[in-house]
Amino acid sequence: MRLYESVFIARQDVSAQHVEALTKDFSAIIENGGGKIHKHEYWGLRALAYRVKKNRKGHYVMLNLEADNDTLREYERIMGLNEDILRFMNISIEEVEEGPSIMMQAQRTERTPRGGERGDREPRQDAPAPATDNKADTPAETEE
Repeated sequence: MRLYESVFIARQDVSAQHVEALTKDFSAIIENGGGKIHKHEYWGLRALAYRVKKNRKGHYVMLNLEADNDTLREYERIMGLNEDILRFMNISIEEVEEGPSIMMQAQRTERTPRGGERGDREPRQDAPAPATDNKADTPAETEE
């Protein structure tokens, strides 16, 4: 059996609980076919790059799974028939990444700490120093 990363986008007007139910149904298809779900991530309701079937947003879900070809074909067939799924993509991967995916890491860095703002972080140590204005170093001329 091969490893796959599967991402699907559900319609914006379905609830998060319905998306979880869809994910469980799709996971059951994989498990009934002898496959295994290694990781499941709900990325949330996000804006689409362009309108898809009159939707501007969608619920994104990522599954890392292990399945054979027949099970994957059945999984894709069921996803294609489901009206709540806008798009899906399955790619073959070499290994399952440990820890959160890049999308989950990006969501964590977008959030601000309590009481702080996004711009009040310390500058990186390896970042170049900001350019200074040479005019500020000379004394200002005064009019009399």
